[in-house]
Amino acid sequence: MSVDEDDVGWEVDSDDESSAIAELIGRQIKRWREAAGLRAVEFGERMGYGENLIHKVERGARIPRPEFLDRADEVLNAAGHLRGLKPDAERARYPKKVRDLAKVEQQAVEVCTYNNSVIHGLLQTQEYAEAEVRNRQPPFPEDEVERRVAGRMARQGIVDNASGLPVFGFVQCESTLRRSNGGRMVMRRQLERLLEVGQLRNVSIQVLPLDREENAGLGGPLTVFKLKNGTTLGHLEVQLISRVITDLRELQTLEMRYGMIRAQALTPRESLAFIEKVRGET
Repeated sequence: MSVDEDDVGWEVDSDDESSAIAELIGRQIKRWREAAGLRAVEFGERMGYGENLIHKVERGARIPRPEFLDRADEVLNAAGHLRGLKPDAERARYPKKVRDLAKVEQQAVEVCTYNNSVIHGLLQTQEYAEAEVRNRQPPFPEDEVERRVAGRMARQGIVDNASGLPVFGFVQCESTLRRSNGGRMVMRRQLERLLEVGQLRNVSIQVLPLDREENAGLGGPLTVFKLKNGTTLGHLEVQLISRVITDLRELQTLEMRYGMIRAQALTPRESLAFIEKVRGET
């Protein structure tokens, strides 16, 4: 039987948490298979996969897709126990950086960001995110593109939620609105997404125009997190470096810069009108 391994699941990230979750899921599947009195080859035949792929899942070398867990639950009469592992499998499939950022965002009461290269990940449409990830060099394998985009999309639930927290302050350089990432139609939909999210009560979107003589954001993107416990964290990302800032002096510098950037930008109302204008030109 010839089955693409990507149809079964995703490769396991190298970090300990992802590996531990994949191994736990694999042990559960193996336990239910053995309880059903099935050999791996027999289980694979009923699932529609080869024995080798079943062994990879059971030893934690691959994270099973939701449809795999649904089918395994049915074949092994697991009464929902394997189907119930889908949230864990979804969490484990995302890159460690994505999981770490999601954890910080969930603990935040305020998230302040500035970006002058791309639209912030929490604001991206799926098409824009795919184009941005595919632009990376050297290129990612197809399953890694899918994994990164899925992780980015999963994080976006934190923006539009019933609690109204965190409060988000996004400042985007005008260049990110005009850079044709993915082509004209992708950018048009992305600008429409900004207009939609900009209406949320817990979201403020501002644009820093290119014609401003003063720009405190030339050093690149930055994020400041104000957490529920009263502490503050910063995050910087450039090229191959992703760094969390905890040093108090560095945090003071980031907060000062963000405050200046926000003051130099258009107001939220002016910014939405500006985005609408750019959309009309796209």
